[in-house]
Amino acid sequence: MGAVKRIFLVAGEASGDKLGQAVMRGLKQLHPDIAFAGVGGPLMEAEGLQPLFPMAELSVMGLAEVLPKYRALLRRKDETVAAALAFQPDILLTIDSPDFCKRVAKDVRAANPAIRTVHYVAPSVWAWRPKRAARLAEFTDKVLTLLPFEPELMRAAGMAAEFTGHPVVAEPEAGAAEIAAFRAKYGLGDAPLLLLLPGSRMGEVTRLSARFGAAAQAVLAAHKGMRAVVVVADAVQAFLAENKGLFPPDTLFLRPEDGQEKRAAFAAADVALAASGTVSLELAAAGTPMVIGYDMAWLSRVIMARMLLIDTVTLVNLVSETRAVPERIGKDCTAERLAEAVLGVLAQPQAQAEAARLTMERLGKGGEDPGLRAAKALLS
Repeated sequence: MGAVKRIFLVAGEASGDKLGQAVMRGLKQLHPDIAFAGVGGPLMEAEGLQPLFPMAELSVMGLAEVLPKYRALLRRKDETVAAALAFQPDILLTIDSPDFCKRVAKDVRAANPAIRTVHYVAPSVWAWRPKRAARLAEFTDKVLTLLPFEPELMRAAGMAAEFTGHPVVAEPEAGAAEIAAFRAKYGLGDAPLLLLLPGSRMGEVTRLSARFGAAAQAVLAAHKGMRAVVVVADAVQAFLAENKGLFPPDTLFLRPEDGQEKRAAFAAADVALAASGTVSLELAAAGTPMVIGYDMAWLSRVIMARMLLIDTVTLVNLVSETRAVPERIGKDCTAERLAEAVLGVLAQPQAQAEAARLTMERLGKGGEDPGLRAAKALLS
């Protein structure tokens, strides 16, 4: 363990930034003098990382969405590889963002095989493109997984792998006092709340906002006195500020001052309508029933539909081995279908409770802090 003194990290989106923050905290706890460099977001910056460039430039998802930005992404990849080699790290830690991270790790391995490479978040080979695991093994020494069933798949492809739990289970829960303070701060009184989470990437937010807004209008019409709350991610704040008209007139646009306020907003909500992603785990941790809606560019939608190996994309459904969380994906992601699903959840809000509890248990709730577990696995 003591031999590791320098780690180069690469995270490409908000979920990876959160994972990077957790593992950096764990590493500093084990080795306070460890040095970091690389690419990350505001959470990793708060732990001492000085990013090469804004992480938001890498937050692109979908085959059709990547093509217009391909040259820019390629330049950023080359910059990242050069910076990693110049830093001479003991370990290159790539976090999520598999397409970008794969290219960085492959080039670093080719230029300097002595640098150990670890990838944090296993590629979802159980969902689509199962051959990715074998390709990852060509330039990756170890994979740290968030889901308990993934290490077996990674080892079968020829890599060391360890389940380290998900950082969401270690986050503090908002209590009654925090929820009351949140409601008081924004003048919400005791109004029931519909939480809208249209995503953290520009592509998904521009695609989903009108549908989420129209669905919210229908839900609010059926539930008099209910308020809509949009949680605004940093990378999309300008778009949402300019397009508030897509949402019901009295919508609260919330840019949480800190994680505590965000958790209070999640816990205060009666129901959430969210884009697919890690946010479903945050909602499950808060005990908030949800509906997941998602769509992508037409070409990406057609290709993904042919390649998917699973019948659900929601992590709560996958980890709990249930289908408790309703999804409206692709052509089903219409305002009408979203509103119908949200109204159904409001009619039976306890239907997801057991799936949420089971998900948190299986992701490591009650055990050692996942960031510290990841740090130990990284250094071992």
